[in-house]
Parts: sequence; C-alpha cells; structure tokens
Amino acid sequence: MTASAIPRGPGATAWAPETVTTDPYNAQTPRAALAERVTPADALFVRDHFGVPRTAVADWGLRIGGAVTAPATLGYEELLALGRLGRREFDVVLECAGNGRALMTPRPPGLPWDQRAVGCARFAGVPFHLVAERAGVAPEAVEFVFAGADVGTVHGHRAAFERSLPLAEALHPDTLLATHMNGEPLPPEHGAPVRLVVPGRYAVADVKWLVEARAVTEPFTGVFQAEEYVYVASRGIPEGPVAAIRVKSFISAPEPDDDLRRGTQTVVRGRAWSGAGLAVGRVEVRAEHEDEDRPGEEPVGEADWHDAELEPPTGPYAWTGWSYRWTPRRPGRYRLLARATDAHGDTQPPRAPWNAQGYGCNPVAAVDVVVV
Repeated sequence: MTASAIPRGPGATAWAPETVTTDPYNAQTPRAALAERVTPADALFVRDHFGVPRTAVADWGLRIGGAVTAPATLGYEELLALGRLGRREFDVVLECAGNGRALMTPRPPGLPWDQRAVGCARFAGVPFHLVAERAGVAPEAVEFVFAGADVGTVHGHRAAFERSLPLAEALHPDTLLATHMNGEPLPPEHGAPVRLVVPGRYAVADVKWLVEARAVTEPFTGVFQAEEYVYVASRGIPEGPVAAIRVKSFISAPEPDDDLRRGTQTVVRGRAWSGAGLAVGRVEVRAEHEDEDRPGEEPVGEADWHDAELEPPTGPYAWTGWSYRWTPRRPGRYRLLARATDAHGDTQPPRAPWNAQGYGCNPVAAVDVVVV
C-alpha cells in the first residue's frame, strides 16, 4: 500500500518536521532539532517523490542481479544474520541536494527548501559489499544501480526511483544496507524496511525502500541519474550528477530576529559538515552591523572574521558543533555570518552557486538579529 502523505495528528511531537508539501509529503527539520548532535527521528526532514511504499518486513526482499555470477534475493532475516558478521553503526549527515534552493536568485524550480533539509542520524546496518561479494561481481562491472520500491511518473514516463554508484563507492565498507536509525527500526518515511546509506554523499544516493541492486557494465543513465539531480549550468549543459556534499554550516542560535542586549555576551553556535568523510577544520564567525553597508563609512572592526571553537564530532561522517562568544558593542540590526572550511581547504562561498536545478547550495550561513 502507498500512503501519499504521512499523517501528523494529535500524536505528533514538538519535534515534528515542518511541512513543505503534503502530497507527496515533504518536510524540513525544525530549527530547534538542528541544535542536537543526533537529530531525533521524528524531527528529521523527509524527502519523498511518489509516496511511501508500505512493505512488511516478512514480505521484503532485495534482488541482487545484473553483472554478477550468483543472482539472488535476500530476505530481511537473512540480511540481519549476515549483519552478525559485520554490522556497522555510525552518525551520518543527511542533506537533500536541493537544501537551500530558496536562497538562490532567481530561484530554480523544485521544492523551496530553506536551509533545513538536513540532519544527522545514527544509522546501523550491513555493509553492502558483504552482499555483493556473495553474489560475485563480474570483472566488467563498473557501477551498481540501486532501486527503491517507490514508482511514479517523471517527465511523462513511469519510472522507479533509481540511482547508481561507482563500484568503488558501492563496495566501500561504510556503504550500508541500513535497517535501523537512532537505535530503532527505520520508520516508513525514512525507508523501512531497508534503505541505502552512502556517507558523505547528498541524500539522493541513499535510496529508500530498497528492493534491488544490480551491477551494470555501462554507466547508468536513468532519469534520476542523468536528468534529475544533475548540476546544470546557466548554459543548460549538464555537468554531471550531484555527488559529495559541499562544505556547509548552519547557525542554530541565536534565532532570526532575536533581541540581544548591547554589552552582554551571546553564544553564537551551530553545526558544520562536509562530504566524502572530510573533517571540518575551521569555522569562522562574523557580525556585520547594518551601518557597515553604508557607502563612505569606515568599518569599525566588528565585522572581522573570528575563529569559533569546534566540538569533536561523533564520527567521520557526523557534523561538527561549533560556538563563538560575541559581545555586541552597538545597538541596531546585525547580520551574523558563519563559514566553514574542510580538510581539503574548501570554504563556503559568499553567495549560493547558482545552477538550473538548485543543487549544492552552500553559501555562508546568515542570521539577522537586533541589539537593543
């Protein structure tokens, strides 16, 4: 059975995601939940294209086929048994590739996410390579294509949600067939019974409601690989599918339009992350007074960049907490800015890098506050 929307009735918690669309149901993480090291399951953003397929654990199976020597279908209990030989668990940042699209000018088509289609969850499951090795990957295979049970109409054609991974990425020991999130079985809206989790990549790679994995000998060109979730420049030329998460930060406190007191210390804090297992090496914070944008006026030094203090992340794929103690010296409106730099030296740009589908938006984080 397919549910076109997740019901949010009287039992919904204060952490409930904020609805963006209802049919299918898409919602973003509430600001308060982004202050948590691990995002509560009932707060984590939801991205759904066609509605949620409901599959009982007893009826679930993963078909392994294509360029393999021993095609098979793996049941849920078999998967759990295999996991006893190599179960993995770690915290992973999930970020929709379109997160921040609403900040781009002009705004590209697609869900109008602000900066909250992101979270950090603790996933547990079985490394996919254990399943692939049992099937025997053919030497000529170059990718694995992963398919979900969700099917719908895209560009006038019926299609399943499918994405591919290069062989090395698919067989990486941390690419998981995840069965649990935050210590509990996956919820339906987050891919139950089993989903793929590919740490360091935008969440489009983390195919939910997984039912098939097939090895292919040529690069996959399905609609969600070659037409959707592709970087397309202003000239309309595709530049390749979205892959590793770009370095990014988020300010969780203070909140937009908070009233702060002059001369009183405020702790500016938030989260920062990057893709492909890259550590965040630095976060800098800056406070711009509204007067500093007036032509002909000299800056008063308050708008310099200052290093924030970093918290140790909970693992190689988790986000990094940061904080900076700021004492405003003048009343008025301020824009607080934060920018992260990762281990490769990549830093958030001042403005969103525009592209036709609105992916990979990672400008310097900003929150406007008032000092009285």
